[in-house]
Amino acid sequence: MSISVKHLTKYYGDQAAVDNISFEAKNGEILGFLGPNGAGKSTTMKIITGFIPATEGVVEVCGHNILEHPMKVRQLVGYLPEHNPLYLDMYVKEYLDFVGKVYKIENRKARIDEMIEMVGLQREQHKQIGALSKGYRQRVGLAQAMIHNPEVLILDEPTSGLDPNQLEDIRALIKKIGKEKTVMLSTHIMQEVEAVCDKVIIIKNGTLVANESASALQQNSATQVVYVEFEGKVSRNQLSKIPTIRKVEEVGTNSFLLEANLDNDIRKIIAQYAKEKDLLILTLRKEEKSLEEVFKELTK
Repeated sequence: MSISVKHLTKYYGDQAAVDNISFEAKNGEILGFLGPNGAGKSTTMKIITGFIPATEGVVEVCGHNILEHPMKVRQLVGYLPEHNPLYLDMYVKEYLDFVGKVYKIENRKARIDEMIEMVGLQREQHKQIGALSKGYRQRVGLAQAMIHNPEVLILDEPTSGLDPNQLEDIRALIKKIGKEKTVMLSTHIMQEVEAVCDKVIIIKNGTLVANESASALQQNSATQVVYVEFEGKVSRNQLSKIPTIRKVEEVGTNSFLLEANLDNDIRKIIAQYAKEKDLLILTLRKEEKSLEEVFKELTK
């Protein structure tokens, strides 16, 4: 496993920022790491990179324990923190050259040119970092995280501040990188997770609440959603009185989205209701919950 986390716990005083979580990420896998603000995402990432120590638990990167082999782990990991720490008075190529020297990269000039092209900084490469937009600063941060060709890439909110076109470019880049390396990606953008991630981990209050693929999460949701359209007049209030229905959303003329528990197939209940009320059903289908809805359900 490229990343192995076992019973990881981190206390700040009496508060557990991370509370006994375990998960793994394989080579060639993009892992989406989700959770509300303050859930412990950034703390977990900082521990994996060796930036801060854990209180308890074992973390290994490519088979190397981060406590026993901290320098080796730093060589294997590329890290883009949430708050991108850049030297604003340095020029783009000057900064990347500085980072390359830290990693003792041979043939730095060729590698810098490769990174500039990879992240789309060709037009900005001769500018001072302080003169760049937030989106281009993120690209500089990505370039520094990848310049030493790490086995594991840890990205904390990598697309923050990017416009839609830049988002598409960076997502494509992350997918390309994820075919050969392990990428751990923290984000609040659910479309991003659905677009690039192979597996999703969700934490809440420092504890693990989900660890599976995005599609499996949506299918295994604690509730079911059904779309129904009637021929005749039906009120939202009428439908809300049907047993097991938790939520009714009117989406069109006599058409509704109904949410219910998983105890019974709500489609059978709706069909029985229509028969009793002498209503004709035009459409009745089960809807897949969006990842955003599942996220809210697990973290509310």
